[in-house]
Amino acid sequence: MERHGDRVIIVGGGSAGWITAGLVAAELRASGRGTEVVLVESPDIPIIGVGEGSWPSMRMTLQRIGLAESQLLVNCEATFKQGTRFINWTDSAVPSSYLHPFSLPSEYASLNLAEHWLAGAGGGSFAEFVTPQAAVIEAGLAPKQPATPEYAFNVNYGYHFDAGKFAQLLHDHAVAKLGVRYVSANLVDVDLAGNGDIQAIRLDNGERLEGSLFVDCTGQRALLIGRYPEAQFVSVRHVLLNDTALALQLPYQDATQPLPSTTNATAVPTGWIWDIGLQTRRGIGHVYSSSHASEADAEAALRHYVRQVAPQADLERLSPRRIQFDPGYRSQFWVGNCVAVGLSGGFIEPLEASALALIEQAASFISGQLPANRETMTVVARRFNDKMTYHWSRIIEFLKLHYVLSERTEGYWLASRDPASCPDALKDKLLLWQQQAPWHDDAPRVDELFPSASYQYVLYGMGFRPRLRSARGTTLSRDRDRAVQAVREAAVRAQQMRKLLPTNRQLIHSLAPLQGAA
Repeated sequence: MERHGDRVIIVGGGSAGWITAGLVAAELRASGRGTEVVLVESPDIPIIGVGEGSWPSMRMTLQRIGLAESQLLVNCEATFKQGTRFINWTDSAVPSSYLHPFSLPSEYASLNLAEHWLAGAGGGSFAEFVTPQAAVIEAGLAPKQPATPEYAFNVNYGYHFDAGKFAQLLHDHAVAKLGVRYVSANLVDVDLAGNGDIQAIRLDNGERLEGSLFVDCTGQRALLIGRYPEAQFVSVRHVLLNDTALALQLPYQDATQPLPSTTNATAVPTGWIWDIGLQTRRGIGHVYSSSHASEADAEAALRHYVRQVAPQADLERLSPRRIQFDPGYRSQFWVGNCVAVGLSGGFIEPLEASALALIEQAASFISGQLPANRETMTVVARRFNDKMTYHWSRIIEFLKLHYVLSERTEGYWLASRDPASCPDALKDKLLLWQQQAPWHDDAPRVDELFPSASYQYVLYGMGFRPRLRSARGTTLSRDRDRAVQAVREAAVRAQQMRKLLPTNRQLIHSLAPLQGAA
């Protein structure tokens, strides 16, 4: 990029702003390119984040910016996340639970164990059949041993962490180690060039900052990208109904309380409740549709849940924070020299923790393909828009899968699985999966947020079973010996891990004793 002093300006902090700043600055430092990275953050607007969960991709992101895993554990209340546990999603009358673990099924590159499980080869749950991670999660164990190198693992993992502390850690690292310039000020005006590009931003401290690329991380206010008609907001409320969350923080009664390996997502009549275990507290929140439940009803459901999981909690001192959102995304995310990352580009409910994964995808793309000039930027922007539009459509489809398979009978759940609200692409897949299990053709891109294995975990965890006779009998017969061997080896690994792996709290205490001992 050649104009305006070769400067990337990021407006807005939080996870989106600081992940983007860190990745762009790290890439520029490695390439030796003399581009300045500036992050402008308002001192008056708090971070929206509640307790957040990441995908395993976060390990690679932190490695790329040079941040030690121990720093995350010590500074951000971080714990290890190995997947999501879904509780009571299948039926309102019969208690149920299933896992969506982060590890792929054994031999997944060339062997589809789902076909063999469906054929009756396994008697337990699908996750238990295909990966030892299910046994590790059920035993409350960590994803690795204390001597395992940072970011390496025995079973795949991401993190749970305090979003505000995470943003502050990224801030400190980006400024001190990567040379990002930080400006604390409010945006008051934008100067546009004749072609519609942003030429400069004006701040309430009197500063005027020119740049070649402007990254909008201002959240739902979308102070930059929202100025462009080409980037109009596309609502998906007709597909995914939720638009509100009530969030609270619940301290542990006992500092030695076991730390779960999963985000727990519990279905209730009015929606669902997340439960995330950090080192000294839990982050709990109720996600619901304001069209199907009042705030009073939602808060009552949230308090009922807290009474069940933490009967000693002082409910009178808990004051849930209300977070509203309009589920949807931008028709274009990159217009001219302005690109939206994070909530400014869109948001859909926090089910399956896709928000941070999308931030990582966007920031990684920007840092890896940072345009050298304005002409190149047009090509990069087009590719970015295509990529992000694809990801959003797949996320919407995957999240909807959780609802259309439910057999709960409350009004909210009946509305959520109304066939008219189901995307046509998902209807097609569900029809195809009546005769064959999802596999690589169902998630063909190398950068898929949700591989076809994720569809398998949800499908079969929710009780979906094909009704059509499979035409894959010959293949099943040919692969039977390999499947038996893969399942046997997974069971052996599960036994070994149960003996060798510490609990989550034990591992955190060994890696970050100051926090782990709290």
